[in-house]
Amino acid sequence: MVVAATPSHDRRSAVALFSRLRTAKGQADPFPIYNELRSMGAVTPAPWGGWVVTSFDICDQVLRSRDWLEPDKRWREQQGPGTRWNAPSSREMSNTLPALNPPDHTRIRRAAGTFGRTTLQRIGRTVSRVTDQLLTSLAEQLHAGEADFAALVSDELPVAAIGEWLGLPPADWPHLRELTHDQVFTQELLPSASQLARSDTAMAELRIYFTDLVHHRRSHPGNDPVSGWIRTWDAIEPDRDKADEAVYFLALFVLLAALETTSSLLSMMTLRLVEHPQRWDLVASHPDLVPALVEETLRYDPPTHVISRIAAKDCVLEGTEIRTDEMVHLMVGAAHHDPARHPDPEQFDPRRRQDHLAFSGGIHYCLGAPLARLEAQTLLHHLIRRLPRLTLVRRPSWAAPRVAFRRLLTLDVALA
Repeated sequence: MVVAATPSHDRRSAVALFSRLRTAKGQADPFPIYNELRSMGAVTPAPWGGWVVTSFDICDQVLRSRDWLEPDKRWREQQGPGTRWNAPSSREMSNTLPALNPPDHTRIRRAAGTFGRTTLQRIGRTVSRVTDQLLTSLAEQLHAGEADFAALVSDELPVAAIGEWLGLPPADWPHLRELTHDQVFTQELLPSASQLARSDTAMAELRIYFTDLVHHRRSHPGNDPVSGWIRTWDAIEPDRDKADEAVYFLALFVLLAALETTSSLLSMMTLRLVEHPQRWDLVASHPDLVPALVEETLRYDPPTHVISRIAAKDCVLEGTEIRTDEMVHLMVGAAHHDPARHPDPEQFDPRRRQDHLAFSGGIHYCLGAPLARLEAQTLLHHLIRRLPRLTLVRRPSWAAPRVAFRRLLTLDVALA
């Protein structure tokens, strides 16, 4: 059956669901809302245009298929000057790796390299050292009472790991972290005008910072990734200004990809651990479950709940006719709770078969997935080894209005 129109009552229901989802209450527990959304169909019209997908199998199909593209610069320009897709921050993001399609994506990804074994070993030493330092500070505060795990640990570890690897001055890390919190709104599902303005301001600052960094590394090369990217691009691109621009977008992308989503993963993982004492006891007595608990966190509550794609050609998706350049919003957070894929999906179970889309899929599979896993597994190993069981003091607070990028603002814990 081909869907031709959206009944007005369905549209009103969808608007109401997304309105609830964007609130702090909706962000604290979006899964009942996802169940309601799923009941409307695996592929349903989005109230603002395009389509919403809640089926795991269909999301997986779209992410793996070459028939679905990123909303790239060409597509964004076609949306018109007054749309969120042509905000300055959105135009800037259209030049970064996640927004590129082949052949540009293939060329840039090859130049970017990967987090291979040698790089991960190097960063891993930093992650282990910083984790120990952060947990020492956490323990000191816990002995005096309660502590905010999100502020003391989850926000600090990712910026230290990527900041040290890129060779960024530690004094710059706090401000860069705050800029990434503002920048992320340009990638949100339904950003407000004020949120986009914050993204535009943050992106302008990030451009100045990383452009200056690239110029400095060109004049003072070293044994760091930015200097390495300059050497790589000089061999590819004879125009030095274009080479520097390409390196700028790589450095920008790496920072943005490494901070907020990884911080969210660390907080989500710890929340799932402390809200039910038996989970802490289980992983403490079976440390071999650490990787599985990280993966179940990514399944149960991924840092990114929405991934958007556009159709490369006319097609039919689950009986729904999709036209070329129409957008589908893959509701990954809902798909991860699709009972057709995950039996008893509301049960947090690290022993289940690991299967999720938290790092996207296909050619756009997350470049930083190994680093995110490294940080989460290292933190969890150190937590259960160094600290007695922690307990949740109060329910955490959540950033809103959001849909795609869930962010824990606080995670107050105490010693059990």
